[in-house]
Amino acid sequence: MIISVHQPQYIPWLGYFDKIAKSDCFVFLDKVQYKPREFQSRNKIRTKDGWMWLSVPVLSKGRCRQNICDVVIDEKFSWRRKHAMALKSCYGSSDFFREYFPFFEKVYAKKWEKLSILNVCIINYILEKLSIKTPIHFESDLDIPGKSTDRIIEICRSFKADTYLSGLGGKDYLEEEKFAGAGIRLVYQDFHHPVYHQEFISEEFGFMPYLSILDLLFNAGPKSRQILLQEVAR
Repeated sequence: MIISVHQPQYIPWLGYFDKIAKSDCFVFLDKVQYKPREFQSRNKIRTKDGWMWLSVPVLSKGRCRQNICDVVIDEKFSWRRKHAMALKSCYGSSDFFREYFPFFEKVYAKKWEKLSILNVCIINYILEKLSIKTPIHFESDLDIPGKSTDRIIEICRSFKADTYLSGLGGKDYLEEEKFAGAGIRLVYQDFHHPVYHQEFISEEFGFMPYLSILDLLFNAGPKSRQILLQEVAR
């Protein structure tokens, strides 16, 4: 059984969904410390001039060590209107914008309290559209001791997983020998970013990888799964 974990991110990039699709079980790490100015509260979309951040403002004063599940969105900023307008401006002419935007229009019409709830709502919608049916769980629903590598191993044990699928970034901090000692195989994600049709491609700005999955969804529609999971398909 292959298991993977990740913090709930805001409109994540393609590799996030590739990892979920290649797992038999996925766990949202929502009880780890929130890190500002990372992908938990922002992501990139393509514009005619390159790319831009879409950032969700959160309450941070006096909350520097808060867990992701406790992060509250700062609604004194008009971020929801800004994000909706940005998607319309950047993707309004995309082939499948009208098919998917109504969902996001409803998302941005609603007031959200917790960042993680917003992120998971969007991720679940995208998983549905990509027909990725990997079972999803939350760390906050588990009684998991330990930190870092020990925490991951305990999550694996909770689900009787024999394989842990990590992103490449895990090579910088995972204690690989502990997985071997626990009888768990550690493998690293081998994701090759696909090239697909994007809006605004020009001599100055060619294809741009590592954007939010929305870039693929609005441009490729029903073919998004096939494009994303090209290795799985083979």
